[in-house]
Amino acid sequence: MRSDRYAPSPRAVDWGLFVAVAALLATGVATMFTGTPATAWVIDLHAISGVVLVCLLPMKLWRVRHRVTPDRLTAPRTLSILLAVDATGALATGVWWIFGGSLDLGPWGLFHLHVGLGLLVPLLLAGHLRSRFHSPATATNRARRDAIRYAGLVVSGALLWRLQGPVNDALDTAGADRRYTGSREEGSGKGNRFPVTSWVADDPDPVDAAEWRLAVAGRVASPREYTLDALPTGASESALLDCTSGWYSDHEWQGVAVGDLLDAAAVDDAASWVQFRSVTGYRWSLTIDEARDALLATHVDGERLSHGHGFPLRLVAPGRRGFQWVKWVTEVRVTKRRELGEWVAIFVSGVDG
Repeated sequence: MRSDRYAPSPRAVDWGLFVAVAALLATGVATMFTGTPATAWVIDLHAISGVVLVCLLPMKLWRVRHRVTPDRLTAPRTLSILLAVDATGALATGVWWIFGGSLDLGPWGLFHLHVGLGLLVPLLLAGHLRSRFHSPATATNRARRDAIRYAGLVVSGALLWRLQGPVNDALDTAGADRRYTGSREEGSGKGNRFPVTSWVADDPDPVDAAEWRLAVAGRVASPREYTLDALPTGASESALLDCTSGWYSDHEWQGVAVGDLLDAAAVDDAASWVQFRSVTGYRWSLTIDEARDALLATHVDGERLSHGHGFPLRLVAPGRRGFQWVKWVTEVRVTKRRELGEWVAIFVSGVDG
């Protein structure tokens, strides 16, 4: 019996690798926004795509092994080798993380390495495709058999992904204590003693409490400005912060109910969004209904927020990922439409110091 009888055709393997990488990239980006169990399917699809890639990559490498000997190397083939090494590294670090692995890289860790290697894959793939692209229209007529084999790969991938949970539990690894997002617990219920992370270049000097003001402006009838001492505090909310850096932390947050601020400012009936702006220029918007249920925290587990965690005010938005919990809030702006520029602002905030 031939060993390749159950393998997809060479062209199908190539396109399968392309689809798997595309799915991994798309779902990898989408995981940044998966804050509720209803979006857990994104994580599952990301993992299943990874398993399919694990199955296909050895087929590809075995088929081209004779082309990558030292005497036959060309620039395109060298790029292809780099792509294979990077993809393998991204897969290996992802699997290592799932099963409780860790790696100290100074301010970074294993999870960051996995993300970095993953983001490098599409860049190398683009270079690879410039010299190796073939239209799927030139594929052989084995399409039906290939489709069946791919269906088997996807089903196998789903089963393997589901098996990792029981394996982690049986081995009692650090990976057993992960949320569906892949994040591990750190510092829950311990006040400010949970990881301090900032998005991109956000790293402002400590805020002067005496000079700081919170403005409530935009589509409101009565714009307001508050000093720290004049804030209408007294609200509290238990909420889990799930950071895209690979950790989560559950706390009781105390501070100001955003709904109370909006009511005091008399929001315009045409308003649909509430934007929270940081002293760094970073900003993020929530729908007005979601914002009414949010909190601007001054304290965590009874402790005043530290500078690293956003003193004097940090947005607490249950069900949102950590990068959307804006720190060092200085303005609440009510708008009719969402500001598209905030998608740029979150990547350049803090860059000018």
